[in-house]
Amino acid sequence: MSTPLVSLHGVSKAFGGVHAVEDVSLAVHAGEVLALLGHNGAGKSTLMKMLAGAYPLDAGEVRIEGRPVQIRTPADAQALGVETIYQTLALADNLDAVANLFLGRELLTRYATLDDYAMEAAARAVFRRLNPNFHNLRVPVRSLSGGQRQVVAISRAVHFNARVLIMDEPCAALGPEETRMVYELVRTLKSQGVGIILISHDMPDVFALSDRLCVMKNGRTVGTYRTAEVDEDAVLGMIIAGRQPAGVAPCVRMGG
Repeated sequence: MSTPLVSLHGVSKAFGGVHAVEDVSLAVHAGEVLALLGHNGAGKSTLMKMLAGAYPLDAGEVRIEGRPVQIRTPADAQALGVETIYQTLALADNLDAVANLFLGRELLTRYATLDDYAMEAAARAVFRRLNPNFHNLRVPVRSLSGGQRQVVAISRAVHFNARVLIMDEPCAALGPEETRMVYELVRTLKSQGVGIILISHDMPDVFALSDRLCVMKNGRTVGTYRTAEVDEDAVLGMIIAGRQPAGVAPCVRMGG
């Protein structure tokens, strides 16, 4: 079994006396989409914020390709190839796609001025890699569609060498055509070996995109299963009642 790109082992987090996450383990492999499901308050956002460096771990361990690592800040996570695409996308609406791609990490000339030529050339290359039909590089992103804004946010992560991508409700409030665009982006990333953790409440997204799914309830994992081996009723039973599906073996795949 291959070594996961990233794995969490016995991870816990408490806020005061409230155990938001308790003894959770999961793993994501190269070219895999793992869907993370659960009601609001189930612990999935807290778990991902620990992986993204927003919260410190109280207990447990994070490994990157089998190697234990310390993730104390978002910069630590990014340096290890873990990027997060939040539902809000964190884009500067008044700036264009190129400026958003390099926001906070701008390229400079030897004279310490912005290297607009190098940034645009790099932006065109990464947009071409993910979506050859994206050409709106120099218009403010506020004028882009929801799907196009996702292209910008995902391209920013990929350009800075994301190997594990946490996507929070990437298709929320998108129309059918924009959702199809995001689906194609996710499948392109999969084919390029990126591991994706998909946080979603939308069952069509989960069943269309994920290879495995992990359900959380009350800060713990109910179970992790191959998506093809469960149906929507079984998943809802896990989310609502914390009930594992009968006759289906859990699939942990922690690997090396």
